[in-house]
Amino acid sequence: MANTIKTQVGIIGGGPSGLMLAQLLDLKGIDSVVLERQTRDYVLGRIRAGVLEKGFTDLMREAGVGDRMDREGEIHNGFEISDNGTLHHIDLKGLTGGDSVMVYGQTELTRDLYEAREARGAKLIHETENVQPHDLTTDAPYLTYEKDGETHRVDCDFIIGADGFHGVSRKSIPEDQITEYEKVYPFGWLGILSETKPVHPELIYARSERGFALCSMRSQVLSRYYVQVPLTDTVEDWSDARFWSELKARLPEDVAAKLETGPSIEKSIAPLRSFVCEPMRYGNLFLAGDAAHIVPPTGAKGLNSAASDIYYLYHAMVAFYDEGDASGLESYSETALRRVWKAQRFSWWMTSMLHEFPDHPDFDQRLQDIELAYFLDSEAARTTLAENYVGLPF
Repeated sequence: MANTIKTQVGIIGGGPSGLMLAQLLDLKGIDSVVLERQTRDYVLGRIRAGVLEKGFTDLMREAGVGDRMDREGEIHNGFEISDNGTLHHIDLKGLTGGDSVMVYGQTELTRDLYEAREARGAKLIHETENVQPHDLTTDAPYLTYEKDGETHRVDCDFIIGADGFHGVSRKSIPEDQITEYEKVYPFGWLGILSETKPVHPELIYARSERGFALCSMRSQVLSRYYVQVPLTDTVEDWSDARFWSELKARLPEDVAAKLETGPSIEKSIAPLRSFVCEPMRYGNLFLAGDAAHIVPPTGAKGLNSAASDIYYLYHAMVAFYDEGDASGLESYSETALRRVWKAQRFSWWMTSMLHEFPDHPDFDQRLQDIELAYFLDSEAARTTLAENYVGLPF
């Protein structure tokens, strides 16, 4: 064993969840070590979500990393739903009594967190291999990992699994101690990033007989667009020209006429799934974010659900270290899962309402049409949509 590090909280995963928790704990004098399998550049190269709930932006400010977000992020007071070529505006601010969302790319907020951690001399170790948690049901859990051909150890009080759906954390829990719930959708999203002006000031969720499409953005010069595709499609099947043509066909004519096209600088296909693992705690291992739950991106809830996990963990750990109060840690899984399942319901509902399902019977298809029509016509229903979209309170 090359060396042993002693810390209070060992965090597996150097994405936004792990970095956010480490930063918040550090500001309260609680020591942590973050282990990340990839390089810093790789983590910053991942193109991910960019719609932040108020709870997330508040957490960024509390962590002392909100300045650039507040300067460069864009407040969105609403969004559009296109139903077979007709735009309907969802007034988030008006329907919720003043709440809104912020568009600020996950890459950028991760960069802000990295810079904050490095400025404080954080223990952030990249390119760690074969990370393994040990003795999770004892008061002295520890982590081992390999780097540069040597094995290292991290002794800690608690281990946080923020290492994503495919990470080691959840897999370290005995199968008979967890229940996994999963729904796989029969399609994926083909997404591209382009250095073009967004087609609309706000997001457009478009439903058409050709399939779903989403017009999103990262900034005023960087657009993110998606179209629903079969799971059998590959990126190679989709030239830029084919993508732009298909996107235009799924948008209202006046919107399509304004669409600025250009070379894609990133293109990928993401399958859609809903997934929840219960409980989110095993001994002194606590799962957070994608390690415990995945949502389809339709409702913009993935990163925001991870943020609520971090909020609960952060407050529970501060209470434990400052006051010896373990009640927040004991109730973490139950508390987090209540909000997780509400986000799951909303994401499933948005996905079910706006996508074309290849195997839907005619009856289900007509119900889907009526479901969307009802929500667009009813202020009470639009209020429910808006309340969930801006984010339920922590």
